Amino acid sequence: MKKKIAVVGAGNVGASCAMYLAEANLADVVLVDIIEGIPQGKGLDLTQAGPVRGYNAKVLGTNNFADIKGADIVIMTAGLPRKPGMTREDLLAKNAAIVGSVGKQIKKYAPKSFVIVVSNPLDLMTFHMQKATGFPTNRVIGQAGVLDSTRFRAFISMELDVAMTDIQAMVLGGHGDTMVPLPRYTTVSGVPIGELIPKDRIKEICKRTAGGGGEIVKLLKTGSAFYAPAASAVDMCKAIMNDEKRLLPASAHLTGQFGIKNIYIGVPVILGVNGVEKIVELKLSKGELKALQKSAATYKEHLKFLGY
Repeated sequence: MKKKIAVVGAGNVGASCAMYLAEANLADVVLVDIIEGIPQGKGLDLTQAGPVRGYNAKVLGTNNFADIKGADIVIMTAGLPRKPGMTREDLLAKNAAIVGSVGKQIKKYAPKSFVIVVSNPLDLMTFHMQKATGFPTNRVIGQAGVLDSTRFRAFISMELDVAMTDIQAMVLGGHGDTMVPLPRYTTVSGVPIGELIPKDRIKEICKRTAGGGGEIVKLLKTGSAFYAPAASAVDMCKAIMNDEKRLLPASAHLTGQFGIKNIYIGVPVILGVNGVEKIVELKLSKGELKALQKSAATYKEHLKFLGY
Protein backbone atom coordinates (compact mmCIF):
# COMPACT_ATOMS: atom_id res chain seq x y z
CA MET A 1 0.00 0.00 0.00
CA LYS A 2 1.31 3.44 -0.93
CA LYS A 3 2.44 5.63 1.95
CA LYS A 4 0.40 8.68 2.91
CA ILE A 5 1.46 11.92 4.57
CA ALA A 6 -1.16 14.42 5.72
CA VAL A 7 -0.46 18.14 6.03
CA VAL A 8 -2.87 20.09 8.22
CA GLY A 9 -3.09 23.73 7.16
CA ALA A 10 -2.94 24.84 3.51
CA GLY A 11 -1.28 28.19 4.13
CA ASN A 12 2.25 29.02 2.99
CA VAL A 13 3.97 26.47 5.26
CA GLY A 14 1.48 23.67 4.55
CA ALA A 15 1.45 24.19 0.78
CA SER A 16 5.27 24.35 0.71
CA CYS A 17 5.38 21.08 2.74
CA ALA A 18 3.04 19.46 0.21
CA MET A 19 5.24 20.63 -2.67
CA TYR A 20 8.51 19.40 -1.11
CA LEU A 21 6.89 16.07 -0.14
CA ALA A 22 5.59 15.51 -3.68
CA GLU A 23 8.97 16.41 -5.20
CA ALA A 24 10.67 13.94 -2.86
CA ASN A 25 8.25 11.23 -4.12
CA LEU A 26 7.97 10.16 -0.49
CA ALA A 27 4.25 9.44 -0.38
CA ASP A 28 0.84 10.60 -1.54
CA VAL A 29 -0.10 13.86 0.15
CA VAL A 30 -3.37 14.98 1.73
CA LEU A 31 -3.62 18.73 2.30
CA VAL A 32 -6.34 19.61 4.84
CA ASP A 33 -7.72 23.03 5.70
CA ILE A 34 -11.00 24.39 7.06
CA ILE A 35 -11.26 27.06 4.33
CA GLU A 36 -13.21 25.70 1.38
CA GLY A 37 -11.45 25.67 -1.97
CA ILE A 38 -7.95 26.61 -0.79
CA PRO A 39 -6.58 23.08 -0.20
CA GLN A 40 -8.46 21.76 -3.24
CA GLY A 41 -7.02 24.48 -5.49
CA LYS A 42 -3.48 24.11 -4.21
CA GLY A 43 -3.70 20.31 -4.34
CA LEU A 44 -4.86 20.40 -7.95
CA ASP A 45 -2.16 22.91 -8.88
CA LEU A 46 0.53 20.74 -7.29
CA THR A 47 -0.80 17.62 -9.02
CA GLN A 48 -0.60 19.44 -12.37
CA ALA A 49 3.04 20.34 -11.68
CA GLY A 50 3.90 16.62 -11.36
CA PRO A 51 4.54 15.80 -15.03
CA VAL A 52 6.98 18.72 -15.35
CA ARG A 53 8.70 18.28 -11.99
CA GLY A 54 8.96 14.52 -12.38
CA TYR A 55 6.86 13.23 -9.50
CA ASN A 56 3.97 10.80 -9.37
CA ALA A 57 2.72 11.59 -5.89
CA LYS A 58 -0.97 12.48 -5.76
CA VAL A 59 -1.85 15.65 -3.84
CA LEU A 60 -5.42 15.68 -2.54
CA GLY A 61 -6.83 18.92 -1.14
CA THR A 62 -9.74 18.54 1.26
CA ASN A 63 -11.80 20.09 4.07
CA ASN A 64 -12.61 16.65 5.49
CA PHE A 65 -10.38 15.22 8.22
CA ALA A 66 -11.63 11.72 7.37
CA ASP A 67 -9.34 11.92 4.31
CA ILE A 68 -6.25 11.68 6.54
CA LYS A 69 -7.33 8.13 7.47
CA GLY A 70 -4.36 5.80 7.75
CA ALA A 71 -1.73 8.53 7.29
CA ASP A 72 1.79 7.45 8.23
CA ILE A 73 2.81 10.98 9.24
CA VAL A 74 0.79 14.12 9.95
CA ILE A 75 2.53 17.49 9.67
CA MET A 76 0.71 20.09 11.76
CA THR A 77 1.15 23.59 10.29
CA ALA A 78 -2.27 25.10 11.04
CA GLY A 79 -2.46 28.10 13.32
CA LEU A 80 -2.21 31.85 13.26
CA PRO A 81 1.10 33.26 12.05
CA ARG A 82 3.13 35.77 14.01
CA LYS A 83 2.70 39.42 13.12
CA PRO A 84 5.33 42.14 13.60
CA GLY A 85 5.78 42.96 17.29
CA MET A 86 4.07 39.74 18.36
CA THR A 87 6.03 37.21 20.42
CA ARG A 88 5.57 33.47 19.94
CA GLU A 89 3.97 33.39 23.37
CA ASP A 90 1.28 35.90 22.27
CA LEU A 91 0.04 33.17 19.98
CA LEU A 92 -0.29 30.67 22.79
CA ALA A 93 -3.99 30.67 23.68
CA LYS A 94 -5.29 31.02 20.11
CA ASN A 95 -3.13 28.31 18.62
CA ALA A 96 -3.61 25.97 21.59
CA ALA A 97 -7.33 25.77 20.74
CA ILE A 98 -6.52 24.91 17.10
CA VAL A 99 -3.88 22.30 18.02
CA GLY A 100 -6.18 20.68 20.59
CA SER A 101 -9.03 20.21 18.12
CA VAL A 102 -6.73 18.91 15.35
CA GLY A 103 -5.12 16.49 17.84
CA LYS A 104 -8.53 14.88 18.44
CA GLN A 105 -9.04 14.40 14.69
CA ILE A 106 -5.57 12.86 14.28
CA LYS A 107 -6.30 10.47 17.15
CA LYS A 108 -9.59 9.48 15.50
CA TYR A 109 -8.45 9.03 11.87
CA ALA A 110 -4.69 8.37 12.00
CA PRO A 111 -4.12 6.68 15.38
CA LYS A 112 -0.84 5.04 14.30
CA SER A 113 0.71 8.14 12.76
CA PHE A 114 3.74 10.17 13.74
CA VAL A 115 3.00 13.87 14.25
CA ILE A 116 5.48 16.59 13.33
CA VAL A 117 4.39 19.91 14.80
CA VAL A 118 5.37 23.17 13.08
CA SER A 119 2.71 25.47 14.64
CA ASN A 120 3.99 28.16 17.02
CA PRO A 121 4.81 28.60 19.85
CA LEU A 122 6.49 25.38 18.78
CA ASP A 123 7.67 23.62 21.94
CA LEU A 124 4.44 24.38 23.80
CA MET A 125 2.24 23.31 20.89
CA THR A 126 4.17 20.03 20.59
CA PHE A 127 3.55 19.30 24.29
CA HIS A 128 -0.14 20.21 23.82
CA MET A 129 -0.42 18.00 20.70
CA GLN A 130 1.01 15.01 22.57
CA LYS A 131 -1.59 15.48 25.32
CA ALA A 132 -4.42 15.96 22.79
CA THR A 133 -3.56 12.78 20.85
CA GLY A 134 -2.42 10.70 23.81
CA PHE A 135 0.26 9.24 21.52
CA PRO A 136 3.56 7.95 22.94
CA THR A 137 6.05 10.82 23.15
CA ASN A 138 8.40 9.24 20.56
CA ARG A 139 5.63 9.71 17.95
CA VAL A 140 5.01 13.44 18.56
CA ILE A 141 7.95 15.63 17.59
CA GLY A 142 8.42 19.37 17.17
CA GLN A 143 10.17 20.74 14.10
CA ALA A 144 12.37 23.58 15.21
CA GLY A 145 15.93 22.44 15.75
CA VAL A 146 16.34 21.48 12.08
CA LEU A 147 15.06 24.93 11.06
CA ASP A 148 17.21 26.81 13.59
CA SER A 149 20.25 24.75 12.56
CA THR A 150 19.63 25.30 8.85
CA ARG A 151 19.45 29.06 9.48
CA PHE A 152 22.72 28.85 11.43
CA ARG A 153 24.27 26.89 8.53
CA ALA A 154 23.05 29.42 5.97
CA PHE A 155 24.48 32.37 7.95
CA ILE A 156 27.85 30.60 8.35
CA SER A 157 27.88 29.95 4.60
CA MET A 158 27.23 33.65 3.94
CA GLU A 159 30.06 34.58 6.32
CA LEU A 160 32.65 32.21 4.84
CA ASP A 161 31.39 31.96 1.24
CA VAL A 162 31.54 28.15 1.38
CA ALA A 163 29.05 25.45 0.34
CA MET A 164 26.02 25.37 2.66
CA THR A 165 25.83 21.61 2.30
CA ASP A 166 29.32 21.20 3.82
CA ILE A 167 28.19 22.86 7.06
CA GLN A 168 26.78 20.83 9.95
CA ALA A 169 25.33 22.71 12.92
CA MET A 170 23.60 22.04 16.22
CA VAL A 171 21.08 24.40 17.82
CA LEU A 172 19.29 23.34 21.01
CA GLY A 173 16.69 24.86 23.36
CA GLY A 174 13.31 26.40 22.72
CA HIS A 175 12.32 27.69 19.29
CA GLY A 176 12.52 31.36 20.21
CA ASP A 177 14.82 33.97 21.65
CA THR A 178 16.16 31.52 24.27
CA MET A 179 17.51 29.01 21.72
CA VAL A 180 21.07 27.76 22.26
CA PRO A 181 23.30 27.60 19.15
CA LEU A 182 26.36 25.39 19.81
CA PRO A 183 29.37 26.69 17.85
CA ARG A 184 31.56 23.93 19.40
CA TYR A 185 29.45 21.31 17.61
CA THR A 186 29.28 23.27 14.34
CA THR A 187 31.70 22.42 11.54
CA VAL A 188 32.56 22.99 7.88
CA SER A 189 33.50 19.57 6.46
CA GLY A 190 34.59 18.54 9.96
CA VAL A 191 36.55 21.74 10.69
CA PRO A 192 35.13 23.53 13.80
CA ILE A 193 33.93 27.04 12.92
CA GLY A 194 36.09 28.41 15.77
CA GLU A 195 39.09 27.71 13.49
CA LEU A 196 37.53 29.72 10.65
CA ILE A 197 35.53 32.59 12.15
CA PRO A 198 36.58 35.08 14.88
CA LYS A 199 34.75 34.74 18.22
CA ASP A 200 32.97 38.10 17.97
CA ARG A 201 31.57 37.20 14.54
CA ILE A 202 30.40 33.78 15.78
CA LYS A 203 28.57 35.60 18.58
CA GLU A 204 26.85 37.87 16.04
CA ILE A 205 25.86 34.90 13.85
CA CYS A 206 24.41 33.09 16.90
CA LYS A 207 22.42 36.21 17.74
CA ARG A 208 21.10 36.47 14.18
CA THR A 209 20.13 32.77 14.27
CA ALA A 210 18.12 33.27 17.48
CA GLY A 211 16.23 36.14 15.82
CA GLY A 212 16.05 34.43 12.42
CA GLY A 213 12.27 34.03 12.34
CA GLY A 214 11.64 37.55 13.62
CA GLU A 215 13.91 39.01 10.92
CA ILE A 216 11.75 37.41 8.22
CA VAL A 217 8.50 38.50 9.93
CA LYS A 218 9.74 42.13 9.87
CA LEU A 219 10.68 41.91 6.20
CA LEU A 220 7.47 40.20 5.04
CA LYS A 221 5.23 42.45 7.20
CA THR A 222 2.18 40.19 6.63
CA GLY A 223 3.31 36.71 7.59
CA SER A 224 6.24 34.59 8.64
CA ALA A 225 8.82 32.25 7.12
CA PHE A 226 7.59 29.24 5.17
CA TYR A 227 10.13 27.79 2.71
CA ALA A 228 12.79 26.83 5.29
CA PRO A 229 10.27 25.64 7.97
CA ALA A 230 8.55 23.42 5.38
CA ALA A 231 11.84 22.04 4.03
CA SER A 232 12.92 21.23 7.59
CA ALA A 233 9.69 19.35 8.35
CA VAL A 234 10.04 17.32 5.16
CA ASP A 235 13.66 16.48 6.10
CA MET A 236 12.28 14.97 9.33
CA CYS A 237 9.62 13.04 7.35
CA LYS A 238 12.34 11.50 5.18
CA ALA A 239 14.30 10.43 8.27
CA ILE A 240 11.22 8.61 9.65
CA MET A 241 9.87 7.15 6.38
CA ASN A 242 13.28 5.90 5.20
CA ASP A 243 14.48 4.88 8.68
CA GLU A 244 17.59 7.03 8.22
CA LYS A 245 18.58 7.14 11.91
CA ARG A 246 19.60 10.79 11.49
CA LEU A 247 21.08 12.74 14.38
CA LEU A 248 19.02 15.92 14.26
CA PRO A 249 17.97 18.57 16.77
CA ALA A 250 14.21 18.41 17.39
CA SER A 251 11.71 19.30 20.08
CA ALA A 252 11.41 16.09 22.08
CA HIS A 253 9.94 15.09 25.43
CA LEU A 254 12.58 15.02 28.17
CA THR A 255 12.42 12.74 31.19
CA GLY A 256 15.49 13.96 33.06
CA GLN A 257 18.04 14.32 30.26
CA PHE A 258 20.16 17.48 30.67
CA GLY A 259 18.53 17.82 34.11
CA ILE A 260 15.16 18.69 32.48
CA LYS A 261 11.88 16.83 33.05
CA ASN A 262 8.38 16.63 31.53
CA ILE A 263 8.73 19.26 28.84
CA TYR A 264 9.31 19.42 25.09
CA ILE A 265 12.47 21.29 24.17
CA GLY A 266 15.03 21.21 21.36
CA VAL A 267 17.65 18.48 21.90
CA PRO A 268 19.72 16.15 19.67
CA VAL A 269 17.71 13.04 18.75
CA ILE A 270 18.12 9.97 16.57
CA LEU A 271 15.20 10.05 14.14
CA GLY A 272 14.16 6.83 12.44
CA VAL A 273 11.28 4.46 11.78
CA ASN A 274 10.21 4.65 15.45
CA GLY A 275 10.26 8.44 15.52
CA VAL A 276 12.47 9.70 18.33
CA GLU A 277 14.54 6.55 18.90
CA LYS A 278 16.99 8.13 21.30
CA ILE A 279 17.83 11.46 22.91
CA VAL A 280 21.58 12.06 22.63
CA GLU A 281 23.00 13.71 25.74
CA LEU A 282 25.89 15.75 24.39
CA LYS A 283 28.55 16.83 26.83
CA LEU A 284 27.70 20.48 27.34
CA SER A 285 29.82 23.12 29.03
CA LYS A 286 28.42 24.66 32.22
CA GLY A 287 27.37 27.74 30.27
CA GLU A 288 25.67 25.75 27.51
CA LEU A 289 23.82 23.53 29.99
CA LYS A 290 22.70 26.55 32.01
CA ALA A 291 21.39 28.23 28.83
CA LEU A 292 19.48 25.08 27.84
CA GLN A 293 17.96 24.71 31.32
CA LYS A 294 17.04 28.42 31.35
CA SER A 295 15.30 27.98 27.98
CA ALA A 296 13.36 25.00 29.35
CA ALA A 297 12.38 26.91 32.52
CA THR A 298 10.86 29.69 30.37
CA TYR A 299 8.64 27.17 28.57
CA LYS A 300 7.76 25.36 31.80
CA GLU A 301 6.36 28.69 33.01
CA HIS A 302 4.26 29.11 29.85
CA LEU A 303 2.81 25.58 30.18
CA LYS A 304 0.92 26.82 33.24
CA PHE A 305 -1.21 28.98 30.91
CA LEU A 306 -2.31 25.77 29.20
CA GLY A 307 -3.25 24.23 32.55
CA TYR A 308 -0.34 21.76 32.74
